[in-house]
Amino acid sequence: MYKRQYEGRLTRAKERWGNQLFTSRDYREVLARKDVDAVIVGTPDHWHAQIAIDAMNAGKDVYCEKPMVQKVEDGKAVIDAQNKNKRIFQVGSQRVSSLVYQKAKDLINAGAIGEVNLVEAWWDRNSAIGAWQYSIPHDASPETVDWDGFLGKAPKRDFEPIRLFRWRNYNDYGTGVCGDLFVHLFSGMHHILDTTGPTRIFATGGLRFWNDGRDVPDVMIGLYDYPATSKHPAFNLALRVNFVSGNGGSSGFRFVGSEGLIHVDDNITLKKVAKEVDPGYTIDTFSNKIREEARNAHRIKYPVTRPNSDSMRPSREERFDAPRGYNDHIDHHRNFFSAIRTRKQVIEDATFGLRAAAPAVLSNRSLAEGKAIDWDPKTMTVKG
Repeated sequence: MYKRQYEGRLTRAKERWGNQLFTSRDYREVLARKDVDAVIVGTPDHWHAQIAIDAMNAGKDVYCEKPMVQKVEDGKAVIDAQNKNKRIFQVGSQRVSSLVYQKAKDLINAGAIGEVNLVEAWWDRNSAIGAWQYSIPHDASPETVDWDGFLGKAPKRDFEPIRLFRWRNYNDYGTGVCGDLFVHLFSGMHHILDTTGPTRIFATGGLRFWNDGRDVPDVMIGLYDYPATSKHPAFNLALRVNFVSGNGGSSGFRFVGSEGLIHVDDNITLKKVAKEVDPGYTIDTFSNKIREEARNAHRIKYPVTRPNSDSMRPSREERFDAPRGYNDHIDHHRNFFSAIRTRKQVIEDATFGLRAAAPAVLSNRSLAEGKAIDWDPKTMTVKG
C-alpha cells in the first residue's frame, strides 16, 4: 500500500493493471475497505511506523518495507500495535527467508567454523541509480503532487520535487545507507546467528562523491559489539557501505570462526582452517643457554616430521550453490501469505524488525554525535 503523492504513479498503475483498479492518494481510504485483508507499506521511511500502526488498528496484516522505523523511539508503538491487534506483521528484509542464509545458519550451528569471533559485512554500489539518483518526471508540480501529504510530520518546506523522488538522500524522510542497506545486513546476520543485536554501536563516514545536495553520507563504516549468547560467544561486527568506488557493486558476509570461515553472498563458500600444529618460536634475543633449553623443549613438544604422501590433503573449501533462478524475495512473500492463512507469526515480526532497524538508525546518530551509542537489545532501549 503506497501513499502515492504523485498522480502519475496512480495513472501508471491503472495503465498496467486496468482502469478498474482502486487508487487513492490517501492511505486511509484503502484501510477503510472491507475487502482488503493485508497491505504492503512501501512508503518513504518517515511514514512506515504511522501507516503500519494505522493498518493494524484497522485489522489489516502488514508487510512493511525495511527499515521498520525511521526513529528508534517509534519502534515500541509498532510492536504494541501488532500484539494488541494480533496481526501478522513482516518486515521486508528477504534474507530472513532465504535458503542460502538458512544453510549458513545450519553450518554455523553445526560447528563448521568453530566459535564465531568476527563478522564482516559490506554492500557497495558504483552506479548513479544505486546511489538513489532516481528520475524526476517533468510534470511534477504542486498540481500533480500531494506535497503536504508527502511531508507528513517532516519539517515543512516549499515544494521541491527532488526531495520526493530522491527522498532517500535526505534525513527528513529517509535513513540513508544505514536504513536502506545496513538494515539488510543486520537482519541477515541476526537470523544466521540467532542474536538480538549489539550492545555498542559506533559509526563514521561522510559525503565523499555524490555532492548533489543530499545530506546523508555515501560512505559509512560501522563497528559493533555483540554479547555472548547461549549459542555463540561474544563477537564483533564490521559493516561497510560505499557508493563511491567499486566494480559495479557487491554485497556479502564473512563469518570468521576459530576453525574456519564462511563467505555468504548469493551462494556460500566454507573454508576450514587447520589448527597450527607447530606455532614456532621467537628466541633470537635470549641468551645462548636459554635459547638451547627453549629449542630442546620445543622439539620435545613438537617433534620434527617429514612430509609424505599421506600428509598431502585436498583443499578444505566447500561451496554450496543456490538452486538455479532462486529468488529469496519470492520466498519472503510466500512466508507472509502463508502466515496470513495460518495465523502463525513470521520470524521477522515487529520485535525482530526493531532489533534490526535500531542499530542501523542508531549508526546515523553515532555519526552525527561523533560518539558510540550504548544499546540494550533485550529491552530495545538506548542506555544513558
